[in-house]
Amino acid sequence: MKFPIGIQDFKSIIKDGYLYIDKTDLVYQLVKGGKTYFLSRPRRFGKSLLVSTLEYYFKGERELFKGLAIDALEKDWESYPVFHVDFNGTNFEDGMTLANKVEDYVTEWEAQYNFAANKQLGAGDRFAQLLAHVHKTTGKRCVVLIDEYDKPLLDVMDTGLKVKVNGEERLIEDYNRSILKGFYSTFKAADAHLQFVLLTGVTKFSQVSVFSGFNQPDDISMSAAFQALCGITQHELDNCLGGEVAEMAKEYNVSAEEMALKLKDRYDGYHFNSKMLDIYNPFSLLSALKNRELKDYWFRTGTPTYLIRLLAHNHENLNDLTGRYYAAADFVDYKADVERPLPMIYQSGYLTVKGYDELTETFLLDLPNNEVKRGFITALANNYLNTPTPVTTELTGMIHSLAKGDLNLLHKQLTAFFASIPYSMRRKENERERERYFHYTFYLMFRLMSTYLVLTEKQQSEGRADCIIETPEHVYIFEFKLDGTAAEALAQIETCGYARPYAADKRHLHKVGANFSSQTGTIEEWLVED
Repeated sequence: MKFPIGIQDFKSIIKDGYLYIDKTDLVYQLVKGGKTYFLSRPRRFGKSLLVSTLEYYFKGERELFKGLAIDALEKDWESYPVFHVDFNGTNFEDGMTLANKVEDYVTEWEAQYNFAANKQLGAGDRFAQLLAHVHKTTGKRCVVLIDEYDKPLLDVMDTGLKVKVNGEERLIEDYNRSILKGFYSTFKAADAHLQFVLLTGVTKFSQVSVFSGFNQPDDISMSAAFQALCGITQHELDNCLGGEVAEMAKEYNVSAEEMALKLKDRYDGYHFNSKMLDIYNPFSLLSALKNRELKDYWFRTGTPTYLIRLLAHNHENLNDLTGRYYAAADFVDYKADVERPLPMIYQSGYLTVKGYDELTETFLLDLPNNEVKRGFITALANNYLNTPTPVTTELTGMIHSLAKGDLNLLHKQLTAFFASIPYSMRRKENERERERYFHYTFYLMFRLMSTYLVLTEKQQSEGRADCIIETPEHVYIFEFKLDGTAAEALAQIETCGYARPYAADKRHLHKVGANFSSQTGTIEEWLVED
């Protein structure tokens, strides 16, 4: 099987015999059900391939779709003028890059359609006039497809980078936003000349004037009808890739069923609405099947530096954001005038929907799978703790200690780890911040361990334990105190009944109470009750 890793051109995939998971029934619903759309999905989730598929469909290249679902659905294949804007692959940290790119696109289209433009006008006004000209001369309304519309903003967001424009120094972020506003104003001025418009991106920027210039697109990012438009569903994996899973299982010397579970833990877990349809990360899943090796493929393709910047800038901790219920408005829209990292983290794919409460119409958000947990938390921990060695190096021994049930060794390892954290990192202004620092450090460490073992977050009526880790032979319940006593921590485990769900469990149950000193910065007391 030929896997289309890094190939985003629909024609190349079809002509060269690469795997194509048929999404064309959804494409047909999309083009027949509306006119102007916006779709948000994480990077490398198939947005560019979707845009390419739509381009060939609207160009009327029916032969490419032979044997696919849309071939039986579409009766009237027509060709339309297509204007494809792709902001992928361009670095917008240079202040004039976006202005030059938009100018190049419009100039090229004007030459293609032999249109004499008024060069005194801005690129957006010229594009609007061009669309009207093309409609008039061809008799066909136009199709506009814009891939990664938000990359010119994401590249420079919160960087402070500046550019001189007409002698005036401006933030590149503000300058790029003004250029996009002018360009996207086309869609309102030229509405009568448009057949179809799709904008894709990672984020939905609202209240930043980008979309204010034209009629609001239909945001299908959380639409149940189009939840599988990008990514790979369990049904698609089973039906199209079952043989490849079985072959990969041989490499790992496990059953096909066990291999499927390994793939699911690593790459599945995305949900884009309340229906909770499981979606696999397509880039990671296909990369793993092609290489027959489990690795963190998606995370290695790009470090979420802008998210780490946002969290640090807003003094937000990931544990304050995860495992909570939110109204859709809290995480769907990014509002530049309100410094909130949650929408950016969700839309970038580092959080996803993990539950839905029908009574309050709120969504539970958490990390989607082990690939994202391991990569994102490692990046956060290295940045937050600033230890001399990478956090994953420190964790290796602790994970083996938990797997073996050696809590004495774990105690020594944790003590040494905390002692290695620079004093400047743990020095906090007040008691509340000191407590927050230690809780967050533990959250990062144990959440990272959970990607190798199993972390459960069972909510009890009286509250939730600081950490519960399960292995095939052991269950650990941890409770941590800062400047208290280990005995108090153990007493809380008992009082709150954190161990009750494991009363009939045959595994060895360990209750661990630990107390940390804000003065020494490490473990002062450690009590274990088996």
